Amino acid sequence: MSGNLRSVIVAVDGSEESMNALIWALNNLKLRSPMADSTGGSFIVLHVQSPPSIAAGLNPGAIPFGGPSDLEVPAFTAAIEAHQRRITEAILDHALRICSENNVKANVKTHVVVGDPKEKICEVVENLQAELLVMGSRAFGPIKRMFLGSVSNYCNCYAQCPVIIVKGKGTA
Repeated sequence: MSGNLRSVIVAVDGSEESMNALIWALNNLKLRSPMADSTGGSFIVLHVQSPPSIAAGLNPGAIPFGGPSDLEVPAFTAAIEAHQRRITEAILDHALRICSENNVKANVKTHVVVGDPKEKICEVVENLQAELLVMGSRAFGPIKRMFLGSVSNYCNCYAQCPVIIVKGKGTA
């Protein structure tokens, strides 16, 4: 593809599909070459962390026998945040290792945000003025997609740049 891309965002979540999308981008996209009057293009590996309350999937619950029900347990929240940081580091390390294995190192940046993945991906695309978004697709069936939503479908509709969705092997 074009050798004039300035900014390509590749969204990764640690899934095999997202890492395959990264490999596809590294093997198939050519970035702008550095010129005397401008900088070269870059791949931005983007990971979106879920907010701690969503990541926990639960609330530690009310204190029994009449304790306050809206009390936030700082140790609980801190433990979840630390766990999410470790997961994010592992995902980005894996992505950077893939970049290294594909001989792409110098023009790779990482970016981490916290929030709802579909909304944050589109927000980062707009804020960083990306020229292309590449992401994988888990190929949920219609029932799962109805309940869980499809991040790739949302981004395809709302991202402010072209979107390439890399499907996994064996998906239609």
